[in-house]
Amino acid sequence: MTVTTRFAPSPTGYLHIGGARTALFSYLYAKRHNGTYLLRIEDTDRERSTDEAVQAIFDGLKWLGIESDVNPPVFQTQRYDRYREVIAQMLAAGTAYHCYASKAELDEMRAAQMARKEKPRYDGRWRPEAGKVLPPPPEGVAPVVRFRNPSAGVVVVDDIIKGAISFDNSELDDLIIARGDGNPTYNFCVVVDDWDMGVTHVVRGDDHVNNTPRQINILKALGATPPVYGHVPMILGADGVKLSKRHGAVSVIEYRALGFMPEALLNYLVRLGWSYGDQELFTRDEMIKLFDLERVQKAPARFDMEKAIWVNHQFLKSADPAIVAPEFDWHLRRVGVDPANGPAVVPVIEAQRERCKTLVEMAEKSKFFYAELDGYNDKDAAKHLGADSALLLDELRAALANLGDWTTLTLHETVNGFAEAKGLGLGKIAQPIRVAIAGMAITPPIDVTLFLLGRERTLARLQAAVAYSAAKVGGG
Repeated sequence: MTVTTRFAPSPTGYLHIGGARTALFSYLYAKRHNGTYLLRIEDTDRERSTDEAVQAIFDGLKWLGIESDVNPPVFQTQRYDRYREVIAQMLAAGTAYHCYASKAELDEMRAAQMARKEKPRYDGRWRPEAGKVLPPPPEGVAPVVRFRNPSAGVVVVDDIIKGAISFDNSELDDLIIARGDGNPTYNFCVVVDDWDMGVTHVVRGDDHVNNTPRQINILKALGATPPVYGHVPMILGADGVKLSKRHGAVSVIEYRALGFMPEALLNYLVRLGWSYGDQELFTRDEMIKLFDLERVQKAPARFDMEKAIWVNHQFLKSADPAIVAPEFDWHLRRVGVDPANGPAVVPVIEAQRERCKTLVEMAEKSKFFYAELDGYNDKDAAKHLGADSALLLDELRAALANLGDWTTLTLHETVNGFAEAKGLGLGKIAQPIRVAIAGMAITPPIDVTLFLLGRERTLARLQAAVAYSAAKVGGG
């Protein structure tokens, strides 16, 4: 059997963290078993589905690198003819029937059931039974189509995550599979899609558990073999409450804007409810090799933003800078600088990644390499740009201007030699240099910073800092 999994979001909003984890688990399970992973857009809720939400799903999955093996993705609204064909077959086979009960009748029926402290459910008034005489269909009423659910027996869902779950058919009423306007309903479309697409394993949130026995019964009525189901527990915030915006970003694409690498977010998501010993960090290849649904925990996972940022930092520190470069480029442009107007991004990433936990932080701290300074940090300037530093920076500028080679080695030797000649510790000269050329007192090592900034910008900024310090001393 070839494993086929699917991720089937409804485009009624952004791609959220829980959906991304479900997509990841489905993707990894298929890849581990050399199977097929596909994307399906369940857009039958036309009132709430939007093109913007569809694009957000595509963008989020593309950024994460969880892309369908079957393209273009399937949209349920493009398959209405197929759904109606199957419904007609079920009506002919007697596994579905027309129901003419009005909304008012159904409301009255449920109110009476609740008054008797019974579970509200359809009472089967239009369900054909042997010896039962149905009234003639009322005129002007467009009937719904209901699935004729088995009235006896038990449905056992052998959930690959939760274990076996049993449902009595007597507790399941006859589900509407087509509305009065002829449009099919969600639970029915899902069944036909999974059947037609050969889905063997369905990984989804545990809010779908109660849909599963109904879907299994419909599949059996169609003569199809139900897939294996695995229902993933929800994700909670660090406080144990259902994840929401107050815990931080919920939309996947927001995590890009927050400075996460997609590989780092995937790494964190895979550990939300799944583990492999004590290992914290996984490459994509390791995830594929090691992931299995049987190891997914039954209890809800907790999303901890601090831990997610820690994972991101570990990735930034250890990843090939060439992988980080496109995302860093994107963030530099977001802060209004052109990456072409300065050093190559890879050496900047190498210089900054130990001290930057996110790409937002890295971009902000690297702007000075690519854009002209718009001032100095007030606190740093007050501490490091004064009369004494102006004289030192002016002398150092002259020494740097005479360098034949602008390399980290010659810059290191020049700055250190200058500090020694003045009888100063390196910090006494390095900090004023940093504020002068970067506008702040925190940068990569001074020789690396000067090398990346380049001769022309370095000398110009030292000269500007000397003028600033002189003006400050003179009261200008």
